[in-house]
Amino acid sequence: MEQVWGKVDEYIKDKLMAKDDVLEQTLIKNKQAGLPEIDVSPAQGKLLYLLAKTKGAKRILEIGTLGGYSTIWLARALESGGELMTLEAVSHHAETAQQNIDRAGLAERVTILQGKALDTLSQLKEQDTLPFDLIFIDADKPNNPQYLKWALHFSKKGTVIIADNVVRNGAVLHASDQDERVKGTREFFDLLKQESRIEATAIQTVGEKGYDGFVYGIVK
Repeated sequence: MEQVWGKVDEYIKDKLMAKDDVLEQTLIKNKQAGLPEIDVSPAQGKLLYLLAKTKGAKRILEIGTLGGYSTIWLARALESGGELMTLEAVSHHAETAQQNIDRAGLAERVTILQGKALDTLSQLKEQDTLPFDLIFIDADKPNNPQYLKWALHFSKKGTVIIADNVVRNGAVLHASDQDERVKGTREFFDLLKQESRIEATAIQTVGEKGYDGFVYGIVK
């Protein structure tokens, strides 16, 4: 089935997305730099772009930059004068992402903050950073519960919070699974269930990235 899912993604890309040299070069440069090939798919990237456009986002926070592929999609959706902050723990990833963002002509809109995300988020709090309109969580999964708490801290009424990779090929069902990524995701869901400040759902996805899903929530 995964072969079919990948072919359908290619069909969607062919029908609904114009050829984009910048985005294609970003994926090529990421691969050449030895980054893991775990970027969102083109269809998922465009979904992020459309969700940010629908929101009319002027301030976006991304937790987990990798090589900047999803960053570029989101930054392109910003309203005039908007800004995006993206957090990346690995310096090599951050350097690659900066090159890609510069090539995309988005350096004035995007700020990469390199360092462990939990440390950076704490620093942003000390700096009285203003709330964001949209927050995309796509970093190390064991820390997802903490990222959700921080996302809520940096939110206001109507802030959209999206988290990727929350189904993990169905492993999220298994409480006995000792994979720290699965455990972090299950704790993330438990926190969402208990948290009265956000309304959320999760959607399962299939495609060239396999079987997974994302959470979509709106802060009350």
